[in-house]
Amino acid sequence: QPELGKPTRTCYSLPGPDFTYGMYLHKRDGGVAEAIGHWDSVKAKPHVRILPRDFVTMGRMAVGEGCTTAREFALYYKFKDIRCKDEGILRYGYKIPPGITFGRPSRPSTPFFDVMQHRYKELWMESQRARTVVQHVVKKKVGKIQQCFPPLDVRGNRTTFLRTHPPPVKEESFWHPQRFEKVWTPH
Repeated sequence: QPELGKPTRTCYSLPGPDFTYGMYLHKRDGGVAEAIGHWDSVKAKPHVRILPRDFVTMGRMAVGEGCTTAREFALYYKFKDIRCKDEGILRYGYKIPPGITFGRPSRPSTPFFDVMQHRYKELWMESQRARTVVQHVVKKKVGKIQQCFPPLDVRGNRTTFLRTHPPPVKEESFWHPQRFEKVWTPH
């Protein structure tokens, strides 16, 4: 029987002071020198990539062989396993084909000699002169055409139409509700 006011005693005897509770892990803990001197390196496993089956090609070949029923197609698919072709997607672990470059191509270098002699300014000035000559010739041709033919009455947008033809002014009408129309007034 338990003593009055005291909990019951356990029936188990505890292990000695050398006992470790939990699971003991054997690890090397030599501090910084151990960490720098002995790296735990993991070797990469070769990644085998299985491509999906190419049912379109297998179906086309099955029809060419004379398969007509679903059972014949299933048997053909079982014995002729054709996989989709890799679209050339480079993944980690694959070898890069020779002669391939990634990224945008760099711009060709500007000839420094042309920059020093203001060649680009001269080219721009020549293009501006040619542009003004063409504009002058076009203006002359338009002026001659307008002299030969009178200007046509081209209908503009709604704003120009309303300027030339203003809408009629509405007469002001005093509106009365219908119930007040038949009111008797003594004369």
